Amino acid sequence: MKELHIYNSLSSKKEKFKPLEKGHVGMYVCGPTVYSNVHVGNVRTFMSFDMIFRYLLHLGYKVRYVRNITDAGHLENDADEGEDRIAKKAHLEKIEPMEVVQKYTVDFHNTLNKFNFLPPSIEPTATGHIIEQIEIIKKIIDKGFAYEIKGSVYFDVIKYNKENHYGKLSGRKIEDLIHNTRSLEGQSDKKNPQDFALWKKADTQHIMRWPSPWGSGFPGWHLECTAMSTKYLGESFDIHGGGMDLKFPHHECEIAQAETCNGKSPVQTWMHANMLTLNGQKMAKSTGNYILPEDFFTGESEHLSKSFSASCVRFFILQAHYRSVLDFSNEALLASEKGYNKLMESVNTLENIIFSNKTSGFNIESWKKNCYQAMNDDFNSPILIAELFSAVKFINQIKENKASISEKDLLTLNSCFNAFIFEILGLHTLNETENNHKEKLENSIKLLIKIREEARENKDFKLSDKIRNELEQIGIQLKDSKEGTNFIIDSK
Repeated sequence: MKELHIYNSLSSKKEKFKPLEKGHVGMYVCGPTVYSNVHVGNVRTFMSFDMIFRYLLHLGYKVRYVRNITDAGHLENDADEGEDRIAKKAHLEKIEPMEVVQKYTVDFHNTLNKFNFLPPSIEPTATGHIIEQIEIIKKIIDKGFAYEIKGSVYFDVIKYNKENHYGKLSGRKIEDLIHNTRSLEGQSDKKNPQDFALWKKADTQHIMRWPSPWGSGFPGWHLECTAMSTKYLGESFDIHGGGMDLKFPHHECEIAQAETCNGKSPVQTWMHANMLTLNGQKMAKSTGNYILPEDFFTGESEHLSKSFSASCVRFFILQAHYRSVLDFSNEALLASEKGYNKLMESVNTLENIIFSNKTSGFNIESWKKNCYQAMNDDFNSPILIAELFSAVKFINQIKENKASISEKDLLTLNSCFNAFIFEILGLHTLNETENNHKEKLENSIKLLIKIREEARENKDFKLSDKIRNELEQIGIQLKDSKEGTNFIIDSK
């Protein structure tokens, strides 16, 4: 079997994966800042690493997967200025910051559970590791790479860059890294605009604050990941992942902090999942060009013609390579749903196939090898899915008595087909009873829509309104348009 190769963002090439400790993998992935509902772009990133986690487990590795929760220190912009995002939300909703954290952490977990994610081995929080962060700051100051001004502590990027390369992960040069030349509150405290905060002094209005040797304040956003990854995975570990947008400055700052503190490179392989767009445009709430995960389950979005199951959406996402830009559209989802249903039908068909004494008309061992080669080539899920559909074609040929399969090959096909679909891709299917109930419900609603349309044609608006209102009371919303009437079933 071909050895696993992973694209390393640091070297910009695929490299043979060799864990630091044989049989063990340490993987850290930057988790969410829990101040709002998790969005689909987040889901895509975490789903990529869920698949990677699943495959490493399948290969027999003992994996310690750490995915953090940012519940303090993440300011509104990367220039170390603005309000803390969680504190700002707490002000707006007139609740405690930890209520904000609890509310959106629960939402995050509920959403990921719907998409059939495996939980990480450890899910640490920034507020749970303030002591560790303070100790790291002390070390960096002692080594001469940080300075304290007016109760805040900043990392000296210019000094670090004299003997190291700040920007090696993102490919940026130090002279190009002045982000903001405008006069901003606190910006003048820094020796250099490129420097970043390790500790920020809390002003009188700041809710979230902790005591430190430099006064009451809070840690910089970049520091928490260095503290938690080091604590749970060691000074050097195998894989660090996150979204492409975290390459700079977040991951670049992590490298600088860890190298300064421990004198060694913290990560062997850096992995970054690419962005997600909607109808060819960047997702943004300000423009209305966005979809929340719940929208897929309810269909309550102008961008969707119907609801989709979580597993169908998962299948759609994994049809693209994790390093490729993925564009959502209603048409693409509808096409994916057909493919997903076809795959699930083949799973059911395979359960009822009877082997024969004839030679198989399909090279199962070669197919199995191709499936593993796809995943061993930087977790190439779209190629894997293409191989699965080669098997689907063969399964259908057996069903139609156009092909046969031996007992040995049937056992291999059954084992591998199900392992890749359910264990590695993490898909799941509704049972037949649930599918039948859903179909009957949808047909009943369509019948009521037809009766309502006839009532409207006969100007019986009392009956028409009654049907609409009573359906709405039980969580079924009718949506009238020029093309006709569609419906949305509330999944809550």
